[in-house]
Amino acid sequence: MPPATRSRPGARKPASGNVRSWDEPTLAPVVLVRGPEDLLRERAVDGVVGLARERDPETEKVELEGATYGSGQLQVAVSPSLFGEAKVVVVSGAEAATDELYADVIAHVASPDPETTVVVVHGGGQRGKKMLDTIVASGAPVLQCDAVAREAEKAEFVTRELRAARRRAEPEAVRALVDALGNDLRELASAVSQLVSDTTGTITEGLVDRYYGGRVEATGFKVADAAVAGDAGAAVALLRHALATGGDPVPLVAALAMRLRTLAKVAAIRGGGVTARELGLQDWQVRNAQRDLQRWTPEGLATAITAVAQADAEVKGAGRDPVFAVERAVLTIARSRRG
Repeated sequence: MPPATRSRPGARKPASGNVRSWDEPTLAPVVLVRGPEDLLRERAVDGVVGLARERDPETEKVELEGATYGSGQLQVAVSPSLFGEAKVVVVSGAEAATDELYADVIAHVASPDPETTVVVVHGGGQRGKKMLDTIVASGAPVLQCDAVAREAEKAEFVTRELRAARRRAEPEAVRALVDALGNDLRELASAVSQLVSDTTGTITEGLVDRYYGGRVEATGFKVADAAVAGDAGAAVALLRHALATGGDPVPLVAALAMRLRTLAKVAAIRGGGVTARELGLQDWQVRNAQRDLQRWTPEGLATAITAVAQADAEVKGAGRDPVFAVERAVLTIARSRRG
């Protein structure tokens, strides 16, 4: 398989050896995507798949899940298809995978198929260390997805996202955006995407404040807290006050989504396999969410998340009444909590 690489504008220089930045995808028989930052791992995988499809638009993407992997599934996945299409096999969740996966990946690395790319995605930790060491020792490229923790790194990420979208922002606007949403990289990326989509010209601090300013953000989280606590009356009252004083439905829905996403992450920790640090949460967030989860069932949480996803689409243009959409989502969240 001839080498193929692509680097985004503003990408960091590759590290020494076979370790590369997440935004420098490359094709090889085996690629390791490694690191705790969930969004960057997704971006790295998308970059590899994108390269494969640039070379052959008919490339098939096959997905395997480490936690439910059964012996021999990798061999079946990499086998030539009936019509001979190229393949990218993505093995997700290798940090919490079965022993069968580790054994099969080690065997595959020893004799890989040069016409197929196998992407092993590992979120961090020591589980699967022998497999990781084998992949690295083979010389396979490693796309590193380190946590974006420092304020300067978050600002750099925002700037890179804007550059890729061919947009400019005032330095004060970048700082304001990081201050408002910097605790969650996915929310930060989503905010940049929304601002790019909804506005024109240079993004100013005023625009960021309009969408994600401290007043609206704080009110949004108060609404989310009341809804998650099951207090429908208080949640709706807070919501209507926020809207009456100029609050925009879009960041209000974003606050609901962030709150529920934290619950889902902590529920995953409770199920084992990952740590709070790997999920990018602070200790106080974990404590609060663990307390809240005592009154939530998996089914109720799924219902609430679905309601917010629907509201998100409607407040961004898919519905006729964004105010009704966000109020309905708040009521659904409050009613989905176990009494």
